Amino acid sequence: MKNIPKHIGIILDGNRRWARKRGLTTFQGHKKGFDNLRTISTYAFEQGVDILTVYAFSTENWNRSKKEVGYLMKLFKSLVKREANYLFKKDIKLKIFGRVNDFDKELQKGIKEAEKKTKDCKSGILNVCLSYGGREEIVEAVKKIIKKKVPASKINQELISNNIYSKNIPDPDIIIRTSGEQRLSGFLTWQSVYSELYFPKVDWPSFSKKDLDKAINVYNKRQRRFGGN
Repeated sequence: MKNIPKHIGIILDGNRRWARKRGLTTFQGHKKGFDNLRTISTYAFEQGVDILTVYAFSTENWNRSKKEVGYLMKLFKSLVKREANYLFKKDIKLKIFGRVNDFDKELQKGIKEAEKKTKDCKSGILNVCLSYGGREEIVEAVKKIIKKKVPASKINQELISNNIYSKNIPDPDIIIRTSGEQRLSGFLTWQSVYSELYFPKVDWPSFSKKDLDKAINVYNKRQRRFGGN
């Protein structure tokens, strides 16, 4: 691996598909995917990745069954409690991107405490997108700008970038979507315009360290031009 991307985005897709292939429940698929996030994020930071942004729950995912959403909320509460302690020990900063107010008070409190606990960590940044939508993120940024009464003549790309969830964070170098689906589904809509895209067929729970190595090797073979030549 010659050139390690500084910022990797991953759409964690295929938990339910992975479970169905094995005759397991949807809940078991989500749990396996949740556990794999620790494995892959830890490995990514060990390889020299600075920022990892993962898409775990979209604004559209609220339309799933109440039982499935309820189970996912339990996993997210574990993320901001148990996993936050693990990240703190690893010196990894945790940030949550999305409409935090959509969650119950317990999870909102857990998110605030986890972000506060890890805010001074320096070895990497793990951004987890929860109740997130790329278009919604842009809408929220516009609302912030309007509230600040910024004149139209002063509105530019830099201003919008400074009012989205990923303020002060460089755009992703590569975005990976597991399970073979070839679309971004609202993930980092503003930030992904020049990201390299990679769509491995492996479902997220089975996505291994070797699969991440392969993705980085694919990234190394790409020639990034940014429209300049």
